[in-house]
Amino acid sequence: MIEIEKVGIVRNNRNDINDDFWGNVESFIELEKHLPASSFEGIDKFSHVTVIFYMHKVLNERICIDSRYPRNNSSLDKVGIFAQRGKNRPNKIGVTTCEIVGVNQNILHVKGLDAINNTPVLDIKPLFKKFTIDQKDIQEARWVDDVMKNYYE
Repeated sequence: MIEIEKVGIVRNNRNDINDDFWGNVESFIELEKHLPASSFEGIDKFSHVTVIFYMHKVLNERICIDSRYPRNNSSLDKVGIFAQRGKNRPNKIGVTTCEIVGVNQNILHVKGLDAINNTPVLDIKPLFKKFTIDQKDIQEARWVDDVMKNYYE
């Protein structure tokens, strides 16, 4: 058994699960009361953070452990759940790299986080260039561009 405590909670105006239009969404990650504001000390020196969160509104009966059509689009080939970034994952864990807008004591202001309001945050990590692969070196399935065309609009 693994036990993980949330470190914060997402506050934004997105209350419903939606697969697109996250680019202009601004969110505020409020630290849990037991964590001091000094947990964010120095984070303003970074442009981006990676946020790990728990997709709390995903229904257990929707969890996929097999292959499926990305975005339920049967014109695409089926792929396994671990070959896509769909929300109906076995552990309901989401990971997104987003832009830091600012920090004010125990609240981190970010842009582009694809988590809905009240989503529990499990961890926050600054983005290091050394951990980032040059995009020209990344390969991905052809269907990705199609399903992601409106994601960050």
